[in-house]
Order: sequence, then C-alpha cells, then structure tokens
Amino acid sequence: MSSSTNKVNDVVTLSGTLPKETKPEVKSNDVHNLSLKEQHVAQQNNKSSTDGSNSCEGLHPCEAETFKNDANEHFKRGEYAEAVEKYSKAINLDPKNAVYFANRSIAYLRMECFGYALNDANDCLQRDKNYVKGYYRRAAAFMALGKFKQALQDFETVVKVRPNDGDAKCKFQECKKITIRLAFEKAISVDEVKKSTAVDINLEAMTVESSYNGPRIASTGITADFMSQLIESYRERKALHRRYAYQIILEVKKIFESNPTLVDIDVPAQSKFTICGDIHGQFYDLLNIFQLNGLPSAENPYLFNGDFVDRGSFSVECILTLFGFKVLYPQHFFMARGNHESMTMNQMYGFEGEVKAKYTQQMYDLFAEVFNLIPLAHCINKKVLVMHGGLFSSDDVTLEDIRSIDRNRQPPDEGLMCEILWSDPMPAPGRAPSKRGVGIQFGPDITEKFCKKNCLDYVVRSHEVKADGYEAAHDGKCITVFSAPNYCDSMGNKGAYIILNGSDLKPNFQTYSEVPHPDVKPMAYASKLFSSFW
Repeated sequence: MSSSTNKVNDVVTLSGTLPKETKPEVKSNDVHNLSLKEQHVAQQNNKSSTDGSNSCEGLHPCEAETFKNDANEHFKRGEYAEAVEKYSKAINLDPKNAVYFANRSIAYLRMECFGYALNDANDCLQRDKNYVKGYYRRAAAFMALGKFKQALQDFETVVKVRPNDGDAKCKFQECKKITIRLAFEKAISVDEVKKSTAVDINLEAMTVESSYNGPRIASTGITADFMSQLIESYRERKALHRRYAYQIILEVKKIFESNPTLVDIDVPAQSKFTICGDIHGQFYDLLNIFQLNGLPSAENPYLFNGDFVDRGSFSVECILTLFGFKVLYPQHFFMARGNHESMTMNQMYGFEGEVKAKYTQQMYDLFAEVFNLIPLAHCINKKVLVMHGGLFSSDDVTLEDIRSIDRNRQPPDEGLMCEILWSDPMPAPGRAPSKRGVGIQFGPDITEKFCKKNCLDYVVRSHEVKADGYEAAHDGKCITVFSAPNYCDSMGNKGAYIILNGSDLKPNFQTYSEVPHPDVKPMAYASKLFSSFW
C-alpha cells in the first residue's frame, strides 16, 4: 500500500496547489464482489442521498465520518464491496459531503461499476466543483466507458491545478494521443473501406527456422495430435511459431464468417455438452478444465461463452488454443463473443499489448477482425439460450431479432448487440440503468417474459464473477457461469462449468479451484493509462 501526505477527507480548492493523488495498491476486481442486493441498495442510497429524501442530513456528521473511516480501511484491504456499503451509509447521513461521493466513486471503479462511478463523480462535483479528485474520478470512469474526449477535458482540469503531478500529466498525454488517433481513424474511414488485414498475410513467405522445435501444422491441417502438442508446448511457456499462429487465425476466420449470429446446437439424448464462462487469459485454469472434463472432441463438445482474453497475461495462449479446437471440431466446439472481444477492452486490459509483445501489431489487427465475426449467441435444442451478457431493454425481442443482428463491427453503445454483451440480472423486478454504464440490469419478471415469449426453459450467461463460479437466479431461469477461478489472482472465487444432458437439459454445475501458474501478474500487458485506476 503506497502512502500519501494527502488525507482522504481533505477538501481542496482548484485555486491552490494540490497534493498528489492518493494511490492505494492496485488490486484487480470486478462488479461481482458486490451482491446484486447490495448493488440495488447502494443505487437506492445514492438516489435518496442526491434528492435529500430518506436521509438524516446534517444530524450525524461524526457518525458519517466513522462510516467513511471504516470504508477507507475496507478499501485499503481491497474489500471494495464493503467499502461501498460504508460510504453509502456516510452519504445517507451527510449527503452534501463531496468527499464521500469521490471515495465511493473510486471503490466502484475498482469493482468496474463504471456507470455508478461516473454518477458518483458527477454528484461529487455538484457538491463541490473545486474538489479536484472528482474530476480525476470522472476522467477514469469516462475512460473505462471509452469516452476519451470527455476524459481528456477532465484530465486537462486536473493538470492545470496539479502541474507537478506526473501521474496526471502522463494520463493526460496518453489520453490526448488516443483522442487524436481516434479522430484520425474516424476521418479516414469516411472516404475508404478498410482493407482486411488478412489480405496482406502470406503464410508461404513465413520461413519456419530449423531451430524451431515447437508444434507444426502439417499439410493435412490441424489435428488432435497438433493440439495436444500445442497445449504441452504452451504449458512449458514455449511460443508457437508465427506462421502457425497466423494459420490458425486465418482458418478460424473462415469458419466464423460462415456462422450465423445465433447458432443452433442440437445435443442428442444421452449426450453430454459442456458450457464454460469467462476464461480471461487464465491459461493454466483452462488446461485444468480440460484435465477435469476431458479435451474437446466430437464426443465431448464445448461452448465457451466469451471473454477469452484480457486481464490474465496468457491470453494469447488461451485464444490460440480455443481457436485451434474450433478449427479442429467446427461442429462440436463453439465460441460466443464477449464484451472483451473488442478493441476498446483489449487496449485497456492487456490483450492488444500482449499480442504486440509476443507477435506483432498486424496480428492483433487480424484478431480484431476475427472477433467481429464470432457469433453472439447459441440456442441448445431450441430450449436454452446462451449469450455472454444478458437480456434487453424491450420485451419484444425474439430469437429472430438476435439472428438479424449485424455483428461484424465493434460493439455499439446501445441496442441489441450492446445489451447481449453487457447486460446483467438483478433481483428486483423491472429494468434499471447498468452499474457498468453500458447495457441494462434486468429483473426476474423480464427473464420470465423473455423465456415465455421465445419458448425457452432458461438462459445461460457469464460476464460476472460468482463466489462458487455459478449462480442460478430468477427462479432458475437465469444462470451465470464464470470459469476463471481466483479471478485476477485476487478474488478468491471458484470457477465452474455446466454439463448438460441432451435428454433433459438440466444444468449440472462442476466447480474447481485455481491451479498454480507462472509468476506473471494479471494486467502485465495493460496500458499504463489504465493500470493505476483499478
């Protein structure tokens, strides 16, 4: 834990020289450390404190400070959900205090509740427009949501007040570079259609050196023997030659191009089918799944439900292994796109940096093209819908609407494609704004209506860490499965996968703990622009 001369509850003005930003030790976390009930309570607390209702305004400032101090201690220990709960109590008792909102905002940032973090930063600045940490928090939330122009404005404000703050200056410059690059890319895209990266790749010109002793793809193509060799080679931290890496990506690209947006899967009676959730670059935990449940094959089919990459620092190994199995068993190995199969997420959370470090920028560009082609959903025996995020802002959505989504693009900020990648269930009925700032939250009544309208038994989604690796919510009609145990080496959660039988489609949950991995920390390849925020 790094120290700072600035007390957390100091209130400063923009006219003075400000102390350096408090930077507790970074611990990767996620929204799932906070239960849905707690999220809903916190959201309601925020609403009531903002409008002044249901609060004890000004009556218990000392008690509010006690809650704030307790929250600070939870934050220092990386207990962000508990910190949010305490900050919320402080806010209820003293809703005019900008510091409480700023502190809760950074706790939400660490939990990736970027929508909530942005709201708190705005509420902080409404109460004290001179509180510089409010601008810093808001800039971080804007960045996480891909709103770099707005983030740049807030960083500029911070830098003007803190001209000697090296961290703020660095983030301002990096954000400025991204903003300029995005503006340039937008300008040139108006007049020309971007050429596919695949066009410029010549496998025959890539010489495989005689010194290379890794797995090789024969003229007959990818085989089960090659995949076994690849796994063992990766286990020993050996790199796959770039020729074969490119070959895997190009071959899987053709397969995904031929797939519809919603893939129908037929699981025969008495046949086994396995659904896995987020892997997030945790390669050695991926190998553990195969150790426990068997390697993919025609007799042992799998569906991996998005977020194959980012955060974990073995994302290249994960994605090439999964792509290899997709090429080997195109009718028995399935992959759905997650919200992290996108350029903005890859830039923030490390996959782009990892590919550039292990191969080239050109290879990342090819990965980005292929990610755009991965199907968004799968329907098993016409009764179980599987997608990464969740349901929709309208009750009228059908499976045919999902089939009609134009998926060959970067995920938009709204609409069906956005929601299928980003939305989350909540325990309360109805719909609510997303804690993430993208997509929506949907209640059990929404799930019930959707299943009934589309003749489904239940839906399976991923996208959220769960303590046991899974959760059956909404009367069992909304199941979450998450397959990255001890997520980011910090969460302590179990991983899980689901085994279905074609005869009854009853979900059987298999849980497991993390396994040792080489001493490479999560987020090792993440952009420095994002690393110190969460």
